[in-house]
Amino acid sequence: MADKHLIGHRLDAFSIEVEKGRLRFFAKAIGETDPIYTDEDAARAAGHRNLPVPPTFFKCLESEGRDLQQLLELFDFDLRRLLHAEQGFDYHNMAYAGDVLTYESHVADIYEKKGGALQFAVIVARVTNQHGEHIADVRTSLVQR
Repeated sequence: MADKHLIGHRLDAFSIEVEKGRLRFFAKAIGETDPIYTDEDAARAAGHRNLPVPPTFFKCLESEGRDLQQLLELFDFDLRRLLHAEQGFDYHNMAYAGDVLTYESHVADIYEKKGGALQFAVIVARVTNQHGEHIADVRTSLVQR
């Protein structure tokens, strides 16, 4: 069981650039048909300064920037028994291709269910852009069975 004293623990912050090609690939992968996510002219015609970041793409960026091995060691979790339990988002501002997003995260909760058979760790990341604007909050729950 992860130590409840970890609640409030700050994880290493990281920054990651949002690339146009990755946004287009993600839109295609999820079946997004709105051209604002793949065509810069359509995005600008809709009032965006560049290709907007699709809502759930924030989780992809977080997964890329986060050191999974470090998390496993922190929580004393075994990758063979780990599942992604849920994710949630609170949006505050738009993010676009070319932005550099910074993730500052902390452990928000640690709990168990079913008499300890399921152990949960909840991480919340505050996402800001290169101008310090608050873009989103990303909530991730991991469960070890």
